[in-house]
Amino acid sequence: MSQTPTTVEVRILDKEYLVACPQEEQEALLRAARHLDTKMREIRSSGKVFGTERIAVMAALNITHELLERDTMSDATSSILRAMDNRLDEALGEPSGN
Repeated sequence: MSQTPTTVEVRILDKEYLVACPQEEQEALLRAARHLDTKMREIRSSGKVFGTERIAVMAALNITHELLERDTMSDATSSILRAMDNRLDEALGEPSGN
């Protein structure tokens, strides 16, 4: 069931933005905005990047990198778990579940 989006106000780096968002997604949007605000403030406080647009791009790159690293770790973890499962199957004399 699709709900009509409502407008949610988020504040990122001292600027307010109005974002259309379904009611059931509002808390996730607010968490995302808080996370982005925190990352942008960290970058701004480093004193190495100037300008809101550049700070936003650097924050986006950092967040994307974190997500890709997490995905890579998830893939690696899945591979390890599959290998362990196969070894357990072999030890128990069961056919491998590839």
